[in-house]
Amino acid sequence: MTKRPSTTLAVFGKRIRQLRLKKKWSQEKLAEESGLHWTYISGIERGKRNLGIENVVKLAPALKVDVGKLFKGVH
Repeated sequence: MTKRPSTTLAVFGKRIRQLRLKKKWSQEKLAEESGLHWTYISGIERGKRNLGIENVVKLAPALKVDVGKLFKGVH
């Protein structure tokens, strides 16, 4: 049985992907900029990773957005 991602994680991951693609970055580039591994970025974007706050705080400046913008549309 395949575990489905939670709606919250899926929406958050979609938001990260949108912001990354807006910059025309690969997952590898976002990983390099944030200090996270590209496979972790992939898991986030697929809604498979439940991030800790420290990793959220790494993503925001890498994407050059406020932390709050990462949660736009996430309930």
